[in-house]
Amino acid sequence: MGEKKMTIHVPASSANLGPGFDSIGLAVDRYLTLEVYDADSWRFTTSSPQLEGIPEGKGNMVYQVARAMAATRKKALPPCHVHMTSEIPLARGLGSSAAAIIAAIELADRLLEMDLAKEEKLRFASILEGHPDNVGACLYGALTIGMHTDGKTRIVTQSTPDVDLVLMVPGDELLTSEARQVLPEALEYRDAVQAGACGNVLVAALLTGNWPLVGEMMGDDRYHHPYRGSLIPGLLEALQEVKKYGVYGAALSGAGPTVLCLAPSNRGEEIAAAIQADYPQYHVEAAKPAIIGAEVYKASEKSVASF
Repeated sequence: MGEKKMTIHVPASSANLGPGFDSIGLAVDRYLTLEVYDADSWRFTTSSPQLEGIPEGKGNMVYQVARAMAATRKKALPPCHVHMTSEIPLARGLGSSAAAIIAAIELADRLLEMDLAKEEKLRFASILEGHPDNVGACLYGALTIGMHTDGKTRIVTQSTPDVDLVLMVPGDELLTSEARQVLPEALEYRDAVQAGACGNVLVAALLTGNWPLVGEMMGDDRYHHPYRGSLIPGLLEALQEVKKYGVYGAALSGAGPTVLCLAPSNRGEEIAAAIQADYPQYHVEAAKPAIIGAEVYKASEKSVASF
């Protein structure tokens, strides 16, 4: 038991949207929540099936990232009891690790009153992840377009797209490390130019709300769909076939195996039900883009930890 210090709320995210590889991120209204209490030692608990088996002590990823963030200012974290709940399935391409990283950075920032700017949080998270797509969307919310190199991280934020989302979540996990192993070391120059042009048109269509064109570009990816299709039988066919249900387009969500579909606003539930009937191997559900990124609520009243 202890006094409640804060609650941290971070959305899920979907990366790439096809050819926006390692650059585009879209926040999704599924959340990781951390309830943080005073304690004598570090302890992590959960009531979410998705998080069963998480390390209960300092081996927890959230603690590891928070400690690393604190170390950049040569500070030590005070012990806490952190109760974690999550609506984000693990290893399904919906940014579960990115949400944990952003939550951990927010935890360190508030515990130690570091007063970090969002740009600092994004840079640190992108160094850990290697790219800013998922972590940018988790941090800022809505639609983000970013780049990351050894020397700098930059991001452009855009208001929430006026679309519904349909998530096709398979039962099997796909680790990002495995999904990256099938990617080529390099592309031929001509192929790289065409892939980059497709990504450029995707961004332009997103920013102008040209959703049919967005859908067309999502399905014309040349960076990862052709290679990751070997890991997910029937993927390339499914990306095209789902268009008959009325979605604008579909793409692997991040490294997969979840398929993200963009649907006309207010039609997500109807389309999800129709796809579910024909694709029983997936769990299909409607979602929305998350308007707001990571949020921290400070607790002023005493609360008893009852887990």
